[in-house]
Amino acid sequence: ILWNKLPEQFPIHFNAAGEVDSYSSKAFGVFGLPLILVLFQWLCTVGSLKMDPKAENLEGKVFSLVLWIIPVLSVVMNALVYCTALGMNMNVQIIMPLLVGLLMVIIGNWLPKCKPSWTLGIKLPWTLADEDNWNRTHRFAGPVWVVCGMVIMLCALIGGAFLWVLPAAFAMMIAAPTLYSFLLFKGK
Repeated sequence: ILWNKLPEQFPIHFNAAGEVDSYSSKAFGVFGLPLILVLFQWLCTVGSLKMDPKAENLEGKVFSLVLWIIPVLSVVMNALVYCTALGMNMNVQIIMPLLVGLLMVIIGNWLPKCKPSWTLGIKLPWTLADEDNWNRTHRFAGPVWVVCGMVIMLCALIGGAFLWVLPAAFAMMIAAPTLYSFLLFKGK
């Protein structure tokens, strides 16, 4: 519908300041990006069901999270790209961190309910080998992820400090549960 209104140089990537820093052809932007996201969705869905020896633990609400992450991200990302390509001023530096932070809060709420699997969760050798370690690690990680997600969203709304907050939040979301899980493992 918008093909004739879209520019030949299609924006496909934004830097941390929300400025377009990479372009592609209009054909790749309209057809290639959605196709890549569909392939990722297919890999996440089929790959997790067929390749995970503990796939029976992926059923229910937890697996529905996997089914919805990429479609929701693709709708938001494509809307931002199309609006930018059409000359609308989008606050990418606010919208994307809000979306990422919200995703971290949702995942953080889900982590304590996560059953052991090779597809989802904090998959360390000692968490996969010991269900008690898995459960305690994920109960610990959930609030860490929720707090970090909320900090990311707050910084997106406040602005300014986001360039260092996002890497620090991701480092905390990985390091704190890993260290906690390792200490549980060594304590046994």
